[in-house]
Amino acid sequence: MASLNVGNLGEYLREQRRNAQLSLRQLADAAGVSNPYLSQIERGLRKPSAEVLQQVAKALRISAETLYVRAGILDEREREELETRAVILADPSMNERQKSVLLQIYDSFRRENGFEPGPESGVAAGSETGGESGPDAGADTASKLSKASKPSAPSTPSTPPKPSKAPKPSTPEEPSH
Repeated sequence: MASLNVGNLGEYLREQRRNAQLSLRQLADAAGVSNPYLSQIERGLRKPSAEVLQQVAKALRISAETLYVRAGILDEREREELETRAVILADPSMNERQKSVLLQIYDSFRRENGFEPGPESGVAAGSETGGESGPDAGADTASKLSKASKPSAPSTPSTPPKPSKAPKPSTPEEPSH
């Protein structure tokens, strides 16, 4: 059987398995795949599906996206984008609306810089915000986020008050000798 272009993946998996101090059989059991199949993947003879890679990544406690990149399923930039999105979505300090708005800002900045939102974005151009795009879309969305997340401040007069002048003393003080 001819070796596929997945040797890099197989070597990486073997290294990760050894670092985790797991035998091939232990990893196969933990990932729910057969021992011979996992052995063929490690030797570069089989190209696993994304589902199998996800199971193996979970068993190894590593990023599935990293394995997708190694297997040629995912582009490096797409991996970085997915990881950024995952961090935003996992942040417990933000509510769902804030996460959604932040992802919209992220997408608008990526579009502004010449990148299209990835297939996993979940926030396509023109959704939920009325189709903002163009060079100022990120600033508009950032402004909306700022206004939405801060309580409104009391309004201030449009002209600043004039400084009052203190009255001058009527007699100059004489220096003491």
